[in-house]
Amino acid sequence: MSGWLPVVGALSGFIVGMVMFGLFKLPPDLTSSYAPYLSLATLAGLDTVLGGVRSGIEGRFQDDIFVSGFVLNTLLAAALAFLGDKIGVDLFLAAVVALGSRVFLNLSLIRRYYLTKAALNRRKENENVASTTNL
Repeated sequence: MSGWLPVVGALSGFIVGMVMFGLFKLPPDLTSSYAPYLSLATLAGLDTVLGGVRSGIEGRFQDDIFVSGFVLNTLLAAALAFLGDKIGVDLFLAAVVALGSRVFLNLSLIRRYYLTKAALNRRKENENVASTTNL
């Protein structure tokens, strides 16, 4: 069950966000000053979820590492964006590049796992069909 925690976390976060916008009638548009923070929070969350899915596939998923990674990645990304704002440098771009590359890496490894698994299943089915026709 613990391998599904990243997916459940992402879905519950989406549902909580939709309920908050629905119940409290928050405006769905945000000012452009929040854009760096929101983009980093989204990337940090996506990176953590895909990393959790990947570690679940590899059989190495641990709840405490997932939760602490999510919190620390998000805080570090927000701190970089805040520091960049204060010193006048687009420092959040460094976090965007780092998190973006990790998202693509995790996604490619997850895709490769499922494509390999599908190819092995097709090969096994072909071998079963060939062995039953040879009898």
